[in-house]
Amino acid sequence: MKKITSLFLALLTAAALTFTGCSGDSGGLTPVTLNEVAHSICYAPQYVASELGYFEEEGIDLTVVNGGGADKVMTSLISGDAQIGFMGSEASIYVYAEGAEDYVVNFAQLTQRAGNFLVSREPIEDFDWSDLAGSLVLGGRKGGMPQMVFEYILKKNGLDPAADLTIDQSISFGLTAAAFPSSDADFTVEFEPYATLLEQEGSGYVVASLGEASGYVPYTAYSAQKSYMEQNPDIIQGFTNAIQKGMDYVNSHSAEEIAAVIAPQFPETDEATIAVIVDRYLAQDTWKADTIFEESSFDLLQNILEEAGELSQRVPYDKLVTTEYAEKAAGK
Repeated sequence: MKKITSLFLALLTAAALTFTGCSGDSGGLTPVTLNEVAHSICYAPQYVASELGYFEEEGIDLTVVNGGGADKVMTSLISGDAQIGFMGSEASIYVYAEGAEDYVVNFAQLTQRAGNFLVSREPIEDFDWSDLAGSLVLGGRKGGMPQMVFEYILKKNGLDPAADLTIDQSISFGLTAAAFPSSDADFTVEFEPYATLLEQEGSGYVVASLGEASGYVPYTAYSAQKSYMEQNPDIIQGFTNAIQKGMDYVNSHSAEEIAAVIAPQFPETDEATIAVIVDRYLAQDTWKADTIFEESSFDLLQNILEEAGELSQRVPYDKLVTTEYAEKAAGK
């Protein structure tokens, strides 16, 4: 028990202190702070871009900060602590719906599948979502993309999230894996590398992929305040170009090659484990071929928000999404 708790605390500390780029002389590059919702192997194209110098090629000196949740990423954007945010696009919808004048616009989509997995305390052969009936599950924050996708899957499989099982949402984002071994929960919903680490420690078993169960959803995207994008179009274009290069790399290289590149981003996870996780994400078609955030995806996102009771009125796609930079980066 102490072993896995210490391991996860070390992982969380490393993730919280993760920075990419220089804090001193930027060498003529433009300093940009990116606040990411979590530090996960699910976001490999971004880390490939960092490790292979794609941001520098685009004139950007990038600093990456782990926000630990979409709500905190949005706060950093609005306060000006970060220029670009990486999170579920539901946060931009909430801000716009509240009437913000300088709202946040999504300009590049990264993942098209949910990146988390259902981990069981005991191994389950031939798992079915009905196995969750009557169980206790460590879930995510209310109104956050991970939790809403989980509830979306439950409903697709005939389960009422409020009546057919108990979802514990009291544990802070990123801490559920450390809490799971000593909790009374039967299941937990985890991002990588935590899902695989629980398996390796013998504290849990991955029984289902939320990405496969939910289908294609616009899980994460890059965004910035409208005013920043208007004043800095070259930075937004350069950033998008770098992410597209990272996308091209992960879509044309093996899991082992990708793992070798991004290993410095995950010092507490051995390279072989990273490769296993990357292969899992590749197998479920996690990453798009380009970063274009299409209207059909935005509509699906709003459907999920409505089903979760988090959206009273739909918001316009053309206000909260621009495809200009992504199309140019993809050569379209």
